[in-house]
Amino acid sequence: MLQIDGKPHAACDGVSRRRILEAAGAGLFGLSLPRLLAAEEASGRGPRPRARAVIFLTLFGGPSQLETFDLKPEAPDTIRGPFKPIASRTPGLLISEHLPRLAQISDKFCVVRSMSHPFNDHSGAAHYIQTGKIWHIPIGAGFSPTPKDWPSMGSVVEYLDQHRQHEGTAGTAALPSYAVVPNTLGRLQEAGLYLRPGEHAGWLGRRYNPLTTVVDKKNLQDNPYWRDCSDEELTFQIEGLAPGEGVRLDRVNHRVSMLEEFDGRRRLLDGARRLVEFDRFRERALGLVTSAATRDALDVRNEPATVRDRYGRHLFGQSTLIARRLVEAGVRFVTVHYDACDGFGWDSHVHSDDVKNHLMPTFDQALSALLLDLDQRGLLDETLVVALGEMGRTPVPTPRWGRGHWSKLFPAVLAGAGIRGGTTYGASDKDAANVIDHLVNPESLAATIYEALGVSYELRLPDPQGRPTAIVEGGEPVRDLFG
Repeated sequence: MLQIDGKPHAACDGVSRRRILEAAGAGLFGLSLPRLLAAEEASGRGPRPRARAVIFLTLFGGPSQLETFDLKPEAPDTIRGPFKPIASRTPGLLISEHLPRLAQISDKFCVVRSMSHPFNDHSGAAHYIQTGKIWHIPIGAGFSPTPKDWPSMGSVVEYLDQHRQHEGTAGTAALPSYAVVPNTLGRLQEAGLYLRPGEHAGWLGRRYNPLTTVVDKKNLQDNPYWRDCSDEELTFQIEGLAPGEGVRLDRVNHRVSMLEEFDGRRRLLDGARRLVEFDRFRERALGLVTSAATRDALDVRNEPATVRDRYGRHLFGQSTLIARRLVEAGVRFVTVHYDACDGFGWDSHVHSDDVKNHLMPTFDQALSALLLDLDQRGLLDETLVVALGEMGRTPVPTPRWGRGHWSKLFPAVLAGAGIRGGTTYGASDKDAANVIDHLVNPESLAATIYEALGVSYELRLPDPQGRPTAIVEGGEPVRDLFG
């Protein structure tokens, strides 16, 4: 029997899931959150997972809806854009001529044409789509991650899996549940001066940050997303190791000795509670670094040349391939950033030349290869793939077909895990300016992703003060996307 409000309740006597999860977040019943989640799943109250893993492709800067998946050939020539529409396998879906591979396999994905939110700023919007929560910093007041940020969806998954492992309700894992490749968002822009929020654990604690890799560029002007990369560049070393070190065990063991000496001195100064947290963080980090499974999954050279060519030898293609390798190895949430190395990228204010010549061809190649690869390996049915930017672009262009920020409307592509392929969801007006049918906000997207993974979107986690805090507010799963 469970005690709620001082009264005993059986597992199936009508107590709502929300009440159970609120109590779990508040630490009631004398039971841990993972055990309550396991009890909920066993009782049939929890959502049944459709997906074992998520691959989340972020197109930072904001691709234009009018140049990608929401073309308006009947719009005035001052709006419709310079690219021609081509037919796809999806009835009624016109796709840009520069996305021909995706047009040929549109029966494998759904295009949501009604994403929308009010945060018309890159950093805040990047936080919003990766967490489902509005950033606490107002527009114009900052652009970098803070310890007060909301935890990303991947960090919530990491948190739950770590607690299940700690309680013995799940097996131990050689790999983390959450990873980010090829770099933390913003690292390749101006030598990392513009790191962006959204992918981190925030107030949940750094223990639940992703395993993040590092791939450098040749110089400040270089853009490895737009060219073929050599194997010497594609090390995908774990962030925190010096350049060129990779994951060599002799260097790791040397660092362990240094850390142990450091710990001996630190123990004289720190309290026991902080040391426990530090030790757990260090133990996990060292375990991941020395893990053979980690090294193998991050070694793209283990893939046949034909597969690597199919994804594209550019940084986005090879990073997307690494995401598939990580998921295949057991990672549950992988974020792949298509970053803006030059400060613009998908943020095409001035012209659409880069969109045509670089951005869309590399995206088209990598995403189409990923969907076909997952399908051929029997992984698409259990992997949810999500690809989107943090905003769209203004209908009214510049003289060279650049467009400004426009968060009122932008597209998303979803595939796998039961998503109905060959469909569209939602609709925009005649100028691709506003949503006119089935608006989807970042809260609903987060709720959809959580539920697909078998995580209740009504779940509440304890904040730094121990107060139960909802992981989603203001959105519900878009279940019509699924078959």
